[in-house]
Amino acid sequence: MFSESKAATMELRKGLKLIDVFSIASGAMISSGIFILPGLAHARAGPGVVLSYLLAGFWALTGMLSQCELVSAMPKAGGTYFYATRSMGPGVGTVEGLVTWFSLSLKSAFALVGMAAFTGFIVDLDIRIIAVSLCLLFTAINLVGVREAGRSQVVLVAGLLTLMVIYVVRGLPAIEISNFRPFASRGVAAIFATAGFVFISYGGLIKVASIAEEVKEPARNVPLGMILSLLVVSMLYVLVVLVTSGVLGAAKLDNSLTPVSDGARALMGRGGMLALSIAAILAFVSTANAGIMAASRYLLALSRDGLLPWVFRKVNVRFKTPHMSIIFTGVFMISVLFLRLDALVKAASTVLILTYIFSCLSVIIMRESRLQNYQPRFRAPLYPWMQIIGILGLGLLIFEMGKDALAVCVILAVGSFLVYWFYGRIKASREYALLYLMQRIVAKELRGYSMESELKEIIRERDDIIKDRFDQTIEESIVLDISGAMQADEFFKSVAKAMSQRLNVSSSNLLRQLTEREKESSTAISPGLAIPHVIIEGEQTFDVLLARSRKGIFFSRQAPGVHAVFLIAGTRDERNFYLRVLSAIAQIAQDPNFERRFLEAEGEQALRDCVLLAQRRRDKPWYRGQVLHYHI
Repeated sequence: MFSESKAATMELRKGLKLIDVFSIASGAMISSGIFILPGLAHARAGPGVVLSYLLAGFWALTGMLSQCELVSAMPKAGGTYFYATRSMGPGVGTVEGLVTWFSLSLKSAFALVGMAAFTGFIVDLDIRIIAVSLCLLFTAINLVGVREAGRSQVVLVAGLLTLMVIYVVRGLPAIEISNFRPFASRGVAAIFATAGFVFISYGGLIKVASIAEEVKEPARNVPLGMILSLLVVSMLYVLVVLVTSGVLGAAKLDNSLTPVSDGARALMGRGGMLALSIAAILAFVSTANAGIMAASRYLLALSRDGLLPWVFRKVNVRFKTPHMSIIFTGVFMISVLFLRLDALVKAASTVLILTYIFSCLSVIIMRESRLQNYQPRFRAPLYPWMQIIGILGLGLLIFEMGKDALAVCVILAVGSFLVYWFYGRIKASREYALLYLMQRIVAKELRGYSMESELKEIIRERDDIIKDRFDQTIEESIVLDISGAMQADEFFKSVAKAMSQRLNVSSSNLLRQLTEREKESSTAISPGLAIPHVIIEGEQTFDVLLARSRKGIFFSRQAPGVHAVFLIAGTRDERNFYLRVLSAIAQIAQDPNFERRFLEAEGEQALRDCVLLAQRRRDKPWYRGQVLHYHI
């Protein structure tokens, strides 16, 4: 049995590697976009459809790079929902999360139905029986574990890519150049319009972001896996469309619903057609598997934030998978297999385009909010122009989808917002980056520090940071934030007054020690950093004080404007730890951006976070009885 509190705190298992990320992203993309759409797209743009796939890939790149930045900063379950909520608030996040869950589930279900055109070449069975069976199979695999689901995806995608590469290799020498004349037979405008039509071919790319919490080294593996996947798949798309167009020509290709299989028949006879039909089936199945994985994590993330009932955040004790979210997603997919919802499927495609727009918007808001603890390992290049181009271009693609798709999207969005208004708004509230952006314009009272605290915990989880004694000391340290310029002796008076009680030393005695130590030699180790340190009487006492002076503390002529001070005081028996503290501070200070971040930090906790989240080697704690020791 599962209790709500236990389920709520259960962590997901990190079982996915780079190859799994690549396979999930690739398998989520390759389906109807390449095995059905080329014939319909060729009828719209002619041979220029090859460029349409390239243009669609470029627009996907804008959203994908933004997604890479976000996932490297916040590798949490829920993907675009999580980023939309943290950047634009729970209202927008609920709409984005529920609509995207609906979209992913719907398209995954219809990927299984899409096999009908290809299974007929191999076996005469009711496609719905096959689709329901596969849906149950992949639901079960996802329940057992994300590692098992990832492995099945690797096998599916490996087989799929192998068959497609064989098709390209066999087909390139057989291309007839005459089939590309005239290249833009429907006009240049048609090539751009068709790019919007085939954009859905890249829609599954960002599914993998929703399972980032279950990836090993997510800040590295998820962005790298997404980039590699887009490069490989876009190149494969272009080559497959090039071969298919060059081999079949307009007469055979236009409006064909099995274009690649038709091309394989022309190249390799019935055996080739069967092989590429198998590739198509693998593609649709891998899309469905990736869809169950991704969609279920949206429900999990919404429930974690209190925007959906707690039951969806239950995590299986044995398999560490969100079993209730997976089961609910699987049941929904099976139910829509028996419906004809063509308009909803088109709307689902529109929603996937919206997720790219949300990614671009989220990056702009997160960066401009200047959140100190927003620290992505990967930064999208050409900011903000890449995001602006993406938003404008993707916005145009949405209008290309037609009024019916837009109307259904609006209905879904309104329904999702009502869920937030009547449930999520009452159950949960949180800070988001837009408040920090507004704070730069209006009053600081609009927000607190909970967003920074959440980002700090995400970074610790992302980087596998285990707190050591230095972290604990900094978290409990006194912080002095000095507004004006100050002489060193005045600074020491403030320090002595602040620390005397904690150190059990009189302020006058502590002031005398600090002054005498500074006279021996300046403790300013650089023009902007000082590390005063004194030895006090007693045992097992150690403390650190952090100080920041934007206008500078005068320590000496060589250091007339020290901005950051780490003041260390401890008893003689703490000498080993004192050396570790000095080493940690030295590593932190080596970061060329440390002083800038320290000066820009807002508030005492932000100053501590500059130190706590800095890159450094950490001691590994070990336990003996109830006493925490540190092994050298």
